[in-house]
Amino acid sequence: MADKTDKWDDSISGKYYVDRSCISCDACITAAPDNFVMNDDDGHALVSRQPANEEEEEQCKEALEGCPVEAIGDDGP
Repeated sequence: MADKTDKWDDSISGKYYVDRSCISCDACITAAPDNFVMNDDDGHALVSRQPANEEEEEQCKEALEGCPVEAIGDDGP
């Protein structure tokens, strides 16, 4: 489970976040390309945009569930 106290500061504030356990696997970017990007300088994914519609919300949920190291968190509504 992602740790809110260990999240990357460069993610956009909001419901979803990425913590420091991210291994840069690109799974979240594949699942939700409009919402996650890779920070190539630091070697981790981040939330670039919080979901703006139901389709993006579903994609972000898929990214969260598909993260192999559970680095994506969901703070709820």
